[in-house]
Amino acid sequence: MNNPITALVIMGVAGCGKTCVSEALCQLSGATAIEGDSFHPAANIEKMSAGIPLNDQDRAGWLDSLCDELRRIDAKGERPVLTCSALKHSYREVLRSALPGLGFVFLELTPEVAAERVSHRPGHFMPSTLIDSQFATLESPVGEPLTLALDASTFSVEQLAARAHIWWQAHGLKHAG
Repeated sequence: MNNPITALVIMGVAGCGKTCVSEALCQLSGATAIEGDSFHPAANIEKMSAGIPLNDQDRAGWLDSLCDELRRIDAKGERPVLTCSALKHSYREVLRSALPGLGFVFLELTPEVAAERVSHRPGHFMPSTLIDSQFATLESPVGEPLTLALDASTFSVEQLAARAHIWWQAHGLKHAG
């Protein structure tokens, strides 16, 4: 077996279900959810709200904040589950540097399904017009260590969370005592 997975990132493009799957997985596993979107600085939110994709420079400070939060939750003896698009391999490597044993659950779906879901999300800053830029930026994590890919358009949130939970258990998840 590889290193045990001590924390997870639920990743994928906007609309893949990261937050819903994370919440359901945390209920199953007793883990602590970290909503990556809540760590974006105001400038990033404004940029995305205006339909302008983020670049590597925009994401750098955000990723550093996410690493700090992963370490903070882990230091408290809790198991973090972070929602983060983690679209590029380099972004995932930054996150991996925060904690040994960081696993990734990649929620895959088509651009059409993502755009449909995002267009029906009330009150979220990410417009559906940015979906194409997310897919253009996406570097699939399939084949990377400690990575599980799941079809987010075939399975329900509950099924996705259950599959992620079973995979995490097989890779070292231990329930809190």
